[in-house]
Amino acid sequence: MAIVGSHQKRSRWLNLYLPLTFFMVFLMFPFYWMLIVSVKPNSDLLNTTMNPFFLTSMTLDHYSYLFTDTAFMRYTVNTFVVTIGSTVLSLATSILIGYALGRFRFRGGSFMGAAIFLAYLIPPTLLFIPLSQVVANLGVYNSYWSLIFTYPTFLIPFASWLLMGYFRTIAVDLEHAAMVDGATRIEAMRHIVLPLALPGILSAGIFCFTLAWNEFLYALVFMGSGNMKTLPVGVVTDLIRADVYFWGSLMAAGILGSVPVAVAYSFFVDNYISGMTAGATKG
Repeated sequence: MAIVGSHQKRSRWLNLYLPLTFFMVFLMFPFYWMLIVSVKPNSDLLNTTMNPFFLTSMTLDHYSYLFTDTAFMRYTVNTFVVTIGSTVLSLATSILIGYALGRFRFRGGSFMGAAIFLAYLIPPTLLFIPLSQVVANLGVYNSYWSLIFTYPTFLIPFASWLLMGYFRTIAVDLEHAAMVDGATRIEAMRHIVLPLALPGILSAGIFCFTLAWNEFLYALVFMGSGNMKTLPVGVVTDLIRADVYFWGSLMAAGILGSVPVAVAYSFFVDNYISGMTAGATKG
């Protein structure tokens, strides 16, 4: 029995803990590297004789430079406004699209579902040229609306496809029972379907939030002047000047910029996994 138990323990280590440890180190190393570089003095960053993976001295000058000599806080506020606005707009639209395609059976419904997902695969580099004309005609260049209106072009397709699959996992009989008792279609959707679809909605919301927070191309083209820059654009333009890279401050901005996304995932990780799984299996 002792031999069998030892064999099972060794097998568990080889098949479970060792791969998990490898992937954890592999995924966390970029954050470790950013943290190390963000607190290293410039003299240590440029010293090739020192071990780059360990600290010998620390400084907060890079964080101080980020907050005092750049418009980092302004860029963060801009990013929050654009991200929340585009996420709310995309999520509201995706819920209606996903509900219609997931609940109703009509001619061309399957084709529309596939077409919506395929629209997500169109590279943004092909869309920003015609979208620039739309933004110019609307007169919203270098304003929050320029991104709040354009980000849904790549947020809505995937979120709609995900929610369509999740709505299909909810029993239609629950909705029919509510309608038999006198509820309207909207009331049944609001009181029955949406609460049950909350994991899928949160998954779509996190997806939209993450993509809008990290987006660079549209933010550079449509809202990249003065203090209206978003965080990805502002950090690059302020901390990369010709061939001079402010590595410490760049890594500090990377660490701080990843905090909102990390907080969102940490709060909703269980719902995110269940929503993505249901959407992928039923979509």
